Amino acid sequence: MKTFHLPDLGEGLPDAEIVEWLIKEGDELTLDQPMISMETAKAIVEVPSPFTGRIVKFHGQAGDVIKTGAPLAEFEVAGDEGSADKSDHKKSDETHASAPKKAQRDDSGTVVGNVEAGNEVLQEHLSQVGDFKMTPAVRALAKKLKVDPAHCTPSGKGGVITAADVKKAAADGPSASASSTTPKKQAPMRASTTQATGEWEPLRGPRRTMARAMSESHQQVVPTTLMDDADIQAWANDEDITARLIRALWAGAQAEPGLNAWFDGDNGVRMVHKSMHVGVAVDTPDGLMVAALRDVHQKDRAGLRNDINRLRDNATNRSIPADELKDYTIILSNFGKFAGRYATPVITPPCVAIVAAGKLRHEVVPVLGGVEVHRMMPLSLTFDHRACTGGEAARFLHAMLKDLSLAH
Repeated sequence: MKTFHLPDLGEGLPDAEIVEWLIKEGDELTLDQPMISMETAKAIVEVPSPFTGRIVKFHGQAGDVIKTGAPLAEFEVAGDEGSADKSDHKKSDETHASAPKKAQRDDSGTVVGNVEAGNEVLQEHLSQVGDFKMTPAVRALAKKLKVDPAHCTPSGKGGVITAADVKKAAADGPSASASSTTPKKQAPMRASTTQATGEWEPLRGPRRTMARAMSESHQQVVPTTLMDDADIQAWANDEDITARLIRALWAGAQAEPGLNAWFDGDNGVRMVHKSMHVGVAVDTPDGLMVAALRDVHQKDRAGLRNDINRLRDNATNRSIPADELKDYTIILSNFGKFAGRYATPVITPPCVAIVAAGKLRHEVVPVLGGVEVHRMMPLSLTFDHRACTGGEAARFLHAMLKDLSLAH
């Protein structure tokens, strides 16, 4: 027996979601035969069989999220004596054996619900259940012990119910809980609260990845935003807006290269790129996707338009190659095609800058001898202030405005 563990599918993400098994348990497979369809950050990829043999067991079904490195399937391979598999099973058994012990640990009752496990601290976000504050782990414990949160006396900071509070309520028993005056006072309040009209559903695919990326950005980046308007009166009526914005990004990087860069805050290092790969944010029904247009500084307008069309088609069809979903050096968002003038766009680390274009409008501007009505494009530049100064960002934006003001 051999155990196949989910490999890193090329995007550096910690997990992937099973879309569909392409074979059944018991099937005979050949090396590199398509075995399973997995949804990664933004694309659906087929994972081939790593062995020639019979597949014995699946570790997960459609919809399950599998962590990178976790068991995915087990095989019977001709000539294999199973030594490797015994080792894998031993590790698996040890993992399962240790799981209940971790579940029995008390959380510290802090606002974010720190759960200490050896030398590692796992962060659990606080959730509001009715009128009670508790972490998901404590909520699960209350459900297991059949304890109503209303019967618990919060002892954590900020009125948080801790695992110790749940266990105490369970030990006191239902009679003690029934005699408490607190539930009787709170019962009418819970009964009068507005009932939910929808259903909870898990975030999947691009939305799950987007939520993770936004959380990481919030934790890692120190964002600052500059806003200004580009006068595009000189443009032709059929000007390619996205292609012009990409060209302006390169003009900005020529003036201030430090915004076409990556920053590693943990190690205090920065990489300023000599080439530009623009991550273009694409809105889809499945969520926001950011895919890279490579070497935009080397392409003319027609070449850029071909790449933009291909990117959007691939995003719509969920067929973006994995290597195009990473390693962009600066980000562009053109939300103005829908609505909105200015924004505070979110940077995806390790990038240090993102530019967002708002909805075009006409505005009265002063000229020599009077006023004129010009077309204007609002721009918002968010940059990581750890890696860039305000002066650098302002000079970058100024160069963009100058380039966008040109007729061609």
